[in-house]
Amino acid sequence: MRVLVLADSLAFHGPREAMPADEPRLWPHVAARLAGGEAEIVAGFGWTARDAWWAVTRDPRVWALMPRIDALVLGVGSMDTLPSPLPTYLREGLRYLRPERLRRHAREAYLAAQPHLARLLGGRPVALPPRLSVAYLDRCLRGVRSLRPGLPVIATLPSVHRSAAYGRVHTGREPAAAAISAWAAAVDVPLLDLGGLVRRHVLDGHGNPDGMHWGWSAHQLVGEALAELLR
Repeated sequence: MRVLVLADSLAFHGPREAMPADEPRLWPHVAARLAGGEAEIVAGFGWTARDAWWAVTRDPRVWALMPRIDALVLGVGSMDTLPSPLPTYLREGLRYLRPERLRRHAREAYLAAQPHLARLLGGRPVALPPRLSVAYLDRCLRGVRSLRPGLPVIATLPSVHRSAAYGRVHTGREPAAAAISAWAAAVDVPLLDLGGLVRRHVLDGHGNPDGMHWGWSAHQLVGEALAELLR
């Protein structure tokens, strides 16, 4: 069995730092190994459901893998729920500012203001509203099934966080989880509940010090749960 996982940094970040995509302790590899196969991870920092759609339509690696995989995991949606005081195009555009000193100061100012704005605005707006998360997940599903009609597809419910960088605010999770659950039920897609699996691990401070990413025990737990769905 070969499993393609389209995901955010939760799929490749460990208890201390981001890891190479072939690190065997990452949950996609744990799951594939337990299911008797191997995993391919296509992921990025901060990826939302929109980035997964872009990967499906724009990434030649995904095109090459699509005919050879036995299951697809849409491991995105968690970053969609994070507070995003600036619109995405402005936030992402900070990296393009020049000269370098201006870019650095603008980024430092935004990162300093972000937790305060997240609390002030009650965690809204989020990086991607639930209706758009669902729309992009549905595009991924329909696009893939147009090429591989019988391919099993699994989606995920958002994780949780206690990140100081976001003011420890996460009011966007429940609306997103409800919207994704309703969509998944309508299109008959099984769900892996990341938040339910890692809640105690993250909220009790056993994960990465950033309050968002996981330790290896959580990767193992998520991998085992995904393996059950794959089987």
